[in-house]
Amino acid sequence: MDDNYYMGLALAEARKAYDLGEVPIGAVLVLGDEVVSAAHNMRETWNDATAHAEVLVIRDACQKLDRWRLTGATLYVTIEPCPMCAGALVMSRIDRLVYGSSDYKAGAVESVFNIVQNDALNHSLEVTSGIRADECSGIMKEFFRERRKRT
Repeated sequence: MDDNYYMGLALAEARKAYDLGEVPIGAVLVLGDEVVSAAHNMRETWNDATAHAEVLVIRDACQKLDRWRLTGATLYVTIEPCPMCAGALVMSRIDRLVYGSSDYKAGAVESVFNIVQNDALNHSLEVTSGIRADECSGIMKEFFRERRKRT
């Protein structure tokens, strides 16, 4: 199993979000070689501003593992996390973040801000970006293209 494989699982979650009319972002949390949790955006369905894929994965993983510190874990997400999600990654002590495509409007890892490697905070993540970036950005572009057609 490698980054491409796990990003494929995150993309499958993004497709589930797409099918629900949610912004198609998917996330998978891996500990060792085991997928602990997988989720996709649910903001529209649940009317919950915090129901981002990353937050849902973190919540579920904490429940399954019966701990809030997710040390040793890697989070795979299709799009660069926003400030809220980047903060949640730091607070949950995830060791590594792998994301597909950058978010030049709200990215909080490398594009607009860098929360996950900020020296002022008590935890920092290793970051790998650009994994299956074309596929990750492609599903977003397709989603918003379709959305514009309907309005």
